[in-house]
Amino acid sequence: MKKEIAPHLPLWSIIIPIITGILYWIKPSEMSMFFLIVLSIGLIGTILAAVHHAEVVALKIGEPLGTLVLAIAITTIEVALIVSLMMAGGEGTAFLARDTIFATEMIIMNGIVGGCLLIGGVRFKEQSYGLDGISAAMTVLTAISVLTLVLPNYTTSIKGPIYNSEQLLFVSFISLILYGSFLLMQTVKHRDYFLPQNANEIEEIHEEAPSNWVSYSSGFILILALILVVVVAKTLSPSIENGIAAVGAPKSMVGIVIACVVLLPEALSAFKAASNNRLQSSLNLAFGSALASIGLTIPAVALVSILLDLDLTLGIDLKSTVLFVLSLFVLSLSLRTGKTTSIQGIVLLVIFSVYLFITIIP
Repeated sequence: MKKEIAPHLPLWSIIIPIITGILYWIKPSEMSMFFLIVLSIGLIGTILAAVHHAEVVALKIGEPLGTLVLAIAITTIEVALIVSLMMAGGEGTAFLARDTIFATEMIIMNGIVGGCLLIGGVRFKEQSYGLDGISAAMTVLTAISVLTLVLPNYTTSIKGPIYNSEQLLFVSFISLILYGSFLLMQTVKHRDYFLPQNANEIEEIHEEAPSNWVSYSSGFILILALILVVVVAKTLSPSIENGIAAVGAPKSMVGIVIACVVLLPEALSAFKAASNNRLQSSLNLAFGSALASIGLTIPAVALVSILLDLDLTLGIDLKSTVLFVLSLFVLSLSLRTGKTTSIQGIVLLVIFSVYLFITIIP
């Protein structure tokens, strides 16, 4: 059964960025706690609006450019938050990009995928997906993750878990190659690998291409929303660090907060798809976000760090490496048959809870 829906411009996606822009324009030199909370809510709403308008633009221009536009929009938000905090300076900013990317991968692999498997298992007992596509995604994710987050611990050109400038540029280039290859496979060469296996059992929703007016309007609002996210994030960055320090949480919590804000739209969409028995869509969204987070964010942050002479540390510590390898291993076992139940989701969510607990109480 198919439903035809036409993309439109919901009122909230226009009003929230406008209100957030007004709040930023009238912000006092010394912002009260109430104003900071309201501005933070406006930032989250603007991010949701930006992702919505990116999806409209992506639908208009089609694949593979559509997927790339959406990935670039999300990566711009993530990079803006990371760079804003790095430029603000302070202790721990050299580790911020690493903590954010690592948090993004752990949230996606364990939190989002685990939540989708649990939701689908509870509602439908068993769900299916295309094994070929997910296997390819796992292969690329494992390679790109180890090269960017683990290998820096073992290079010898420079002391510490960091790459020198030449190594950083080379790994950034490799990250783009790996992500671009996967994107080409997903959207052009082997699109059938990523189509739902139970298409006859689910209600298919077909989105018509938006009109030119809707597309141009979304493109314009998307650009303004991204600019607004950058400037508001820079304004809020000192308050985010001070707030986390005030509650006694470790610096790595900053990365988790950024990752949660960036991944909120994808998480909601993935959970909704799983509850509608569209696990393939959930996994496509999750793995696409995980690969874009590393494949695009690492090169962008690396370029900024080199141009602005900012310290950048990528290698994760031994404790994080153990949890990361465990996550990759369990995820590969959970997605090896083409069918899933709730037990795989429970195990992944347990690993996710351990990650959060160990981060807060190291």
